[in-house]
Amino acid sequence: MSKPKEIRVGLIGHQFMGKTHSNAFRNAGLWLELPCKVVMRAVCAKDTEANLKKFADNFGWESVETDWHKIVSRDDIDLIDVATPGFLHKDMVIEAAKHGKHVLCEKPLANTLAESEAMLDAVNKAGVRHCCGFSYRSTPSQALAKKFVDEGKLGKIFHVHARYAQDWIVDPDFAMVWRLDKKLAGSGALGDIAAHSIDATRFITGMEFTRVVGNMKTIITERINPENPTGPKAKVTVDDVTNFLSEFDNGATGCYEATRFATGRKNANHIEINGEKGSLMWDFEEHNFLYFFDRTRPVNEQGFTKIIVTENTHPFAGGPWPPGHGIGYGDSFIVEVANFVTAIVENKEFHPDFVDGVKCQQVLEAVEQSANSRQWVEISK
Repeated sequence: MSKPKEIRVGLIGHQFMGKTHSNAFRNAGLWLELPCKVVMRAVCAKDTEANLKKFADNFGWESVETDWHKIVSRDDIDLIDVATPGFLHKDMVIEAAKHGKHVLCEKPLANTLAESEAMLDAVNKAGVRHCCGFSYRSTPSQALAKKFVDEGKLGKIFHVHARYAQDWIVDPDFAMVWRLDKKLAGSGALGDIAAHSIDATRFITGMEFTRVVGNMKTIITERINPENPTGPKAKVTVDDVTNFLSEFDNGATGCYEATRFATGRKNANHIEINGEKGSLMWDFEEHNFLYFFDRTRPVNEQGFTKIIVTENTHPFAGGPWPPGHGIGYGDSFIVEVANFVTAIVENKEFHPDFVDGVKCQQVLEAVEQSANSRQWVEISK
């Protein structure tokens, strides 16, 4: 089978993630030598055609659609990118798969485990490639952490400690948004940011969660209704903070926190992994570095080493920049898109895929069940 000369993309969503993904598709060829041309065929969103055309012109999309059913069925599109709120994912992905489209879907894969499993079933039946957007896997530092674990530098892993902390809703006068509505978002800090910590654990260590015990808390239970600011407040129906403990299939333990009430923390995504021969520490706020402790070195030489990950010997190096220049948040999406497009063209396995998305969703659902039942919850294999 000959390789396609181009991959034609349709994007659904034009807010935060839509902008980030647009930038990635526009610049993917700068990162890796792609085996084909990426064509930004169309963008779709629930907005006026005038606003969409302005967005399309800014980011380089050739055309616009206001009905997602039309974009997933277009014959001139090969790949559908779903960058919408979680409650919309399932129908869009399943319909795109039915039309033979490859699919990139933002994380968490869906709002429930049942929805995510239906999406996985759909792409498998259609035989299309699929990506779940855990973009932090595409940072050189997290990729290097996985490489160190795979090489045995940590030996047997004992502990994982992860914290993802933000503060964007600390102000009690911050108005209600869709991310605070369970019907639209599925969950709060749990699905929005703990999902990244769960995936980072699976990616770096290769371990699987076997059981969890969790606690979820809504700190501010009502918010100003932006549609009626002087009227009754809207009820917040998701968690503001989630904590949970975990056990893994190799006997290791884990401790996790996801919060949007960590005053002063903007996007503090942190994970530390402790093993018999060493430890790793990764933090997105310093994601051009990886911290590594090597217990096999002489005692007088031991200590956490700060490794800059922009040399060409590291996974993904530093993009097109010379060593030491570093990369940013948006660049991880460029790497993700470039690798996914390459996997499509070369018909190769790709991760993170929908299997990874379902595995994460299993943990998310178990944590919520545990928080409700106040008991440990087992996670099925």
